[in-house]
Amino acid sequence: MNFISIIESILPYISGLYTLPWIVVGLVVSYLLAKPFGQEYVDGVMKKFGLVLLFGFIPLLMFRIFLNISFGREELIFTGITFGVLAFMYLLAYSLAKMEAKKLSLDGMKRRTFLKTILTNQGRSAAFVGGALLAIKEWAVPAGIYIALVGVGLFAVIPYILSVMHKHERKSDIKEEDSLLPWYLRLYPWYLISFIIGAILIHHFAGVDTGSLGDGGTVLYFITALTIPAALYYVGSGIHPKDLKLDEMKKMILPKKEGEKRDFDWAVGRNAFLITMVYTPIIIALVLTPLMFFEVIPNSWFAVIVINSILPITSTNMFLVPYGLNRKGTALSVTWTTVVSVPLVLILIPVLSTVL
Repeated sequence: MNFISIIESILPYISGLYTLPWIVVGLVVSYLLAKPFGQEYVDGVMKKFGLVLLFGFIPLLMFRIFLNISFGREELIFTGITFGVLAFMYLLAYSLAKMEAKKLSLDGMKRRTFLKTILTNQGRSAAFVGGALLAIKEWAVPAGIYIALVGVGLFAVIPYILSVMHKHERKSDIKEEDSLLPWYLRLYPWYLISFIIGAILIHHFAGVDTGSLGDGGTVLYFITALTIPAALYYVGSGIHPKDLKLDEMKKMILPKKEGEKRDFDWAVGRNAFLITMVYTPIIIALVLTPLMFFEVIPNSWFAVIVINSILPITSTNMFLVPYGLNRKGTALSVTWTTVVSVPLVLILIPVLSTVL
């Protein structure tokens, strides 16, 4: 058996639903390593690992996907719809956060922190968890477009909005206020899109796809297929078991309007959880179901958008904490949305791929 045959035999086991257990692997390994090395050290290592995924593997994965498609009218329409959906999701999060802040009688800096954190935490793990959608052939193109546009939102649009809000709060025009997000993350959305545009142009003008690359295409497919289990391992490593204790669960279920600082943290985490995992997916599903039923949008578009609306909050939001986000509330919302979302995604992907 030669090298290419070995790769081809491995591919089925690093694709689709076979990738999801890597979340559990990431959680367990991170927990075990934290014992001798400390959680802070492990989190630091995984932060670097996440950057390798963002800049190395995910752009290559996008390149491979778009190298195999002809970007035409349908893709352009879906791009426009995705822009609209993402804008709606963020506006919905901000509106609901304002209503909740009023109920909690928050004012001043606490209110601003609450609003900014809830707004930012509408950003989902489209690349890390949602990348599992790429394994389904019919969903790969819309899922790839969705991942790319979420990257623009997470690392370009939202940081810009936060910087404007943060600068207004400080009532200062200090230059450093515009550069809280590291330069390499501000570069990321355009870096990612360059791979997509490059693939589209190569495919369109040269007629090249992974099939025409022969064994090179197989190797490229294998390398990019590793992205999803690696990304899910990264997601699992961000779940901290200490936040899953019974006493901590009670704080998520039973809200407290007043009390210690920790209660405010949990109010942030709880409301971020409800907005991302309950209100947003229900509203999006209610809007899109009749559109799919009357064949206004294809089934694949419905599946990609709905599943993405249920994905967990992305751990990369921790990079945005310097803009005045609540650190603990963000960490809690990332953990809890991941714990709840992954089983749902595990069910929804095979169900929708079969039914639709």
